[in-house]
Amino acid sequence: MIAGLYRPGTSPVHRAGAGTKLALLLGLGTLLFAIGDVALAAVALAVTLATFASARIPARVAFAQIRPALWILGILFAVQLWLVGLEPALLLVLRFAALILAASLVTLTTRTAELVAVIEWALGPLGRLGVDVTKVSLALSLAIRFIPAVAAIVEEVREAQRARGQDRSIVALAVPVIVRLLKMADEIAEAIDARS
Repeated sequence: MIAGLYRPGTSPVHRAGAGTKLALLLGLGTLLFAIGDVALAAVALAVTLATFASARIPARVAFAQIRPALWILGILFAVQLWLVGLEPALLLVLRFAALILAASLVTLTTRTAELVAVIEWALGPLGRLGVDVTKVSLALSLAIRFIPAVAAIVEEVREAQRARGQDRSIVALAVPVIVRLLKMADEIAEAIDARS
C-alpha cells in the first residue's frame, strides 16, 4: 500500500542509507537558513541538481517535483521583492527551491518503509514520554503515500473535466476531487481497522 514516490535505481544516492539521507537533508535545511549569501544558496541548489543527475533521475522528473510549488515561489519572490528588495527575494526562493528538490530527491531514492523506520527510530525516545511512536510513523507513511495519490486523482478529474469542456471551473474540479479523497480515506480507515 505504501509506495508511489520511490524510483528504483543502483546509484550511490540510492544505496546510501535512509538515516544518512535524512541527516544530510536536515543539515542542508539548517545550512540554507543559516547562510545569508545568494551565491551560496545558488551553489546549494546547483549541488542538489547535480545530485539528481548522479542519482540518474531524469530532468523532467526533477522539474515535476518543483513545478507544483513554482506559483508559491513566484508569490514569495514578488512579496519579498516589494517589501525588502531583490537580493533577499532571490535568497528566499533559492533556499526553498533547494530544500524542496533535496526533500524530493530523498523520497525518490529511498523506499518509504526505510524512511518510516528511521523516523520511528528517531522518535523512539518520545515513547517514554507517552507518545505512540507507531501511530506517528503510520500517519507519516500515510501522508507520504497520499502525495502521489492526490496528484493522480487531481489529474484524472482534470482530464475528465477537459473532456466535458469544464476545465475552467474550479468548483467542477474541486468537488469530485474532495469526494474521491474522502472515499479513499474511508477505505484506508476500514483497512486499518480490519488489520487492527
